[in-house]
Amino acid sequence: MNETQVTVIGNVATEVTYTQTPGGVPVANFRLASTERRYDRARDGWVDGETQWVTVTAWRALAGHLIDSLSKGDPVVVSGRLRVREWAEGEVKRSRVEIDARSVGHDLSRGTARFSWAPGARNGSPGGFPGGSPGGPPGRAADGAAGPDEAAGGPVGEPVPGWIVDALRGRRPAGAGVGAVAEGETGGGA
Repeated sequence: MNETQVTVIGNVATEVTYTQTPGGVPVANFRLASTERRYDRARDGWVDGETQWVTVTAWRALAGHLIDSLSKGDPVVVSGRLRVREWAEGEVKRSRVEIDARSVGHDLSRGTARFSWAPGARNGSPGGFPGGSPGGPPGRAADGAAGPDEAAGGPVGEPVPGWIVDALRGRRPAGAGVGAVAEGETGGGA
């Protein structure tokens, strides 16, 4: 089966709406605005190009996560299946571009975000680590204690570096407050 998979970078242009199908399946939607940026040699600077408007649809757990995570104006990266819906209103033909989302995240090239595990995330489920336990990295419980695989001495996959575990838990190295500059780096200030 052939599908057209796309990844689009843009901003959440509307509030996320949430409903359920008659069968009780959660679904969320929002409009995404993706504006091309290009360098204009005549102006010697960056300018906005055309804005593409896309409707993003998410199902099941992803739908609930969107409601909890996104706000109008947030920069995001959306990946999923591309669809073009066409219909007629009288003599006028209409169309709408949609993405049936598989993955949605904040665009970290434009800011920071703090990740938190969804309650009840299970091994192999979207958003969980294969071989891990809910609430943390592979082989670790949410509180950082050894998970069932690690406690039993079984394989837990590749080891996760401590700095990643600390980052997932929101810890910072000693003396590294918000805006702290690591040794050897320069601050971007005036």
